[in-house]
Amino acid sequence: MKNKFNKSNQSSNPNLRIPGPVPIPEEILEIVGGQMINHRGPKYAKMLDRMTENLKSVFFTKNDAYFITASGTGAMESAIANTIEKNDNVLSIIIGVFGDRFAEIAESYGANVTRLEFDLGTAADLEKVKSSIKSIKNLRAVIFTHNESSTGVTNKLKDICEIIHNESDALILVDAVSSAGGIPIYVDKWGIDVVATASQKSWAAPPGISMLTVSKKAWKRSKKISTPKYYFDFQQYEDYLQMGQPPFTPALSVMYALDFSLKKIISEGMDEVFKRHSDIADYTRKKTIEFKLEILPNLDVASNTVTAIKLPENIDGVKFLSEVKNKFNVILGGGQKTLTGKIFRIGHMGWVDKKNIYEALNASNEIIKKMSL
Repeated sequence: MKNKFNKSNQSSNPNLRIPGPVPIPEEILEIVGGQMINHRGPKYAKMLDRMTENLKSVFFTKNDAYFITASGTGAMESAIANTIEKNDNVLSIIIGVFGDRFAEIAESYGANVTRLEFDLGTAADLEKVKSSIKSIKNLRAVIFTHNESSTGVTNKLKDICEIIHNESDALILVDAVSSAGGIPIYVDKWGIDVVATASQKSWAAPPGISMLTVSKKAWKRSKKISTPKYYFDFQQYEDYLQMGQPPFTPALSVMYALDFSLKKIISEGMDEVFKRHSDIADYTRKKTIEFKLEILPNLDVASNTVTAIKLPENIDGVKFLSEVKNKFNVILGGGQKTLTGKIFRIGHMGWVDKKNIYEALNASNEIIKKMSL
């Protein structure tokens, strides 16, 4: 499926294939350089209203939606700060680095966090999720990462949500930083209370803006808790949204870019957007196998936005990344924590085509062969 963003000659630029920030189309780069406007004025209000409605469309939701000048981690913290208080029982489903981060955020707010951890490169086992939910009394929330970019694994979001609804009345808080805009998320149909994401991934915009959807159930909980918060307070964003304003000075340049990207995505159609990401992911996996490289997760849970590939045991992972960059001008993602030096990752979200992927895989294969001699 042809990417709907216009392209320009990037031969002099690195082939940036990390799983975010993603490369930015020339037309968006020009928009980022636009002049500042009054973020308390009518022009911003009109843009914010349009962006809010478009974001809701991407998530298939009628829930409230907000834009926060922050990283994706800021959106994750906002989800916790507004729905969790000290001593709340929380189940954290962890399949990688970012699931672990979500748990750490909840713990920093004093929650009693039960960590349900799975081997890196695997998705959450649904039966174990079900059993854990049943074992926790007064479960307040279940938190987890939809798409774990550190391992290239996508959790079965719909199935996990269904289990949570069947077994408890817990809130569902989802880190969708590396999935939203590229992998389907049906917020209303699946009953998700808070979804957190950020601009630098499938949205093909620069980093700096995080986005949230908030359900009525999450709002009800937020009214009851006494957790201290200020910058990340949902109520601030809602109150100012009614005036067509942000509560705090926004990253205007990123908002310009994200507004443009959202319009492009809506114009393309969500089915086409998801198919585009699925097609480039299938191509990446197919070529990886053709190069006789091994994908970390099983293909049935492999991500449509980032592919994690095992390095041969005799390869120095740090040197490998450096060689690929120096010899081929390709920048890959490395492994994190216990996977450092053991895998590399290729991002294929947002603005990307087959040529970008082939160049990255061919470069990787050439360096692996050279280092294996």
